[in-house]
Amino acid sequence: MRKLLIVVDYQNDFVTGALGSAEAEAIKDSVLDKIRNFDGTVVYTKDTHDENYLDTQEGKNLPVPHCIKDQEGWMLVPELEALVEERSGIIYEKNTFGSVRLAGDIRELYEKEGLESVELIGVCTDICVISNALMIKAFVPEVPVLVDADCCAGVTPESHRRALDAMKACQIQVIERGECNE
Repeated sequence: MRKLLIVVDYQNDFVTGALGSAEAEAIKDSVLDKIRNFDGTVVYTKDTHDENYLDTQEGKNLPVPHCIKDQEGWMLVPELEALVEERSGIIYEKNTFGSVRLAGDIRELYEKEGLESVELIGVCTDICVISNALMIKAFVPEVPVLVDADCCAGVTPESHRRALDAMKACQIQVIERGECNE
């Protein structure tokens, strides 16, 4: 059976750009190693907004333009771009926290071929990682959904920890080796 790795929004704006953080930068080597060594299919998501971002509900609540399509901040970090090409990765553009299309495609794959597991890594643990993990768990409740805490970063270390705890409560398996962004 197939295993999936979902790399959530590891884009310039979330690592070194408009909403970047030291925590997001600190996980880069772990993220790249995980992708290189993953024995399965790797899929990527990209937070994707238009020029009118500030007019959207999200833009009104978070008035920081970021991940504007085709701009530098929207691109995956350069080292990750190379891995996408190398591993023939599929990229899902999403204009909100979670991707209904991704969750639906995972359900379809599960129904046709079966799935051993779905693992998520990336940023932000407390926004897009948790949203996608919960959505996938809802769409395919019998498939183990995992989150590697050492390959995730939240908006803050505290919100990262809260998101991990919330996912555990929802039967998402959180992999922790004790070095997660604290």
